[in-house]
Amino acid sequence: MEERLQKILSSAGVASRRAAEKMIRAGRVMVDGAVVTELGAKYEAACHEITVDGNRIRADEKRYYVLLNKPRGYLSTVRDDRGRKTVLDLLPDFSARLYPVGRLDADTEGLLLITNDGGLTQGLLHPRYEIDKVYHAEVFGEVTEEGMEQLRRGVLLEDGVTAPAQLRVLRSEHGRTVVETIIHEGRNRQVRRMFAAIGCRVTGLRRVRFAQLTLRGLACGAYRHLTSKEIRELREIAGVTEREEDHRGGRGTCGHDGGSGSGGVRRTRSAP
Repeated sequence: MEERLQKILSSAGVASRRAAEKMIRAGRVMVDGAVVTELGAKYEAACHEITVDGNRIRADEKRYYVLLNKPRGYLSTVRDDRGRKTVLDLLPDFSARLYPVGRLDADTEGLLLITNDGGLTQGLLHPRYEIDKVYHAEVFGEVTEEGMEQLRRGVLLEDGVTAPAQLRVLRSEHGRTVVETIIHEGRNRQVRRMFAAIGCRVTGLRRVRFAQLTLRGLACGAYRHLTSKEIRELREIAGVTEREEDHRGGRGTCGHDGGSGSGGVRRTRSAP
C-alpha cells in the first residue's frame, strides 16, 4: 500500500512525522537514489529503496523503548556538532537509530524515554493529550503561596502564558525549597523560567515521572527497557492505534542488545 513519505519515515522509527517533513524539505531523503523534497509524494516502502542521510531505512525495523535516568551534563540529542556528551553515549549500540522523546536540558536530570517509534513519539508530544510531566525542583529564594498560586493559574513567559501547573512543597530548609511541579507542556527550560517569573531560581531539577513511567529502582545513569504492558499503556494514552506487528517477534523488548521484556535494569556504559 502506498503511503506518504513522511509517514513511512515515522512508521520506520526514523523520527516523528513533523521531523520527517523537515528532513524531506532539507533534501536529506532519497528514494531509489533520487532526492525527494515533495511532502505529498507517496511510495510503497517494500518496493523502494528509501534512505535518510545515506542510511537505508527498513519499514519492519525492530522497535526499542528505553527508559534512562539521565545524569546532569548530557544533552538530550542524537549528536552534537561541538562534541559534547549526549544521552546516546550512555547507551549500548542498538541495531536502530534511537531518539529522545522530548528533551531535558543539560543541567536537568531524571526520566527520559528514548525510542525509534516515531508514531509514539509524535503522540506523546502532541499538546492535545496533555500528558503529565512531574519534576522535583530545588528552588533558591522564598516560594510564597502567592507565587505558587500564580504558577497554578499560569504565568506570562516570552513565548506566551503557561498552562496551569500543579504544585506542592515537599520540603523546605536552609533557604531552599523542593517543589513538586506537574506540567503537561514541553517548552524549552519551562520549569526554570516559570519559577524565575515569580522571583525564584531553580538550582536543581529532576524529572521523576512521565505519563505513568517512573524512576523506581533506576539509579542515576542507569537504563532499562519498557515492558510490553508499559508500551501498550503509552500507545493508548498517546492515541496510537495498536498494531499486531508492534509486539510480534519480540518488538518492544531487546534481544542481543542487552535488555529484556521484563524491563530489567542495565547500567550505562559510561554512567558517572
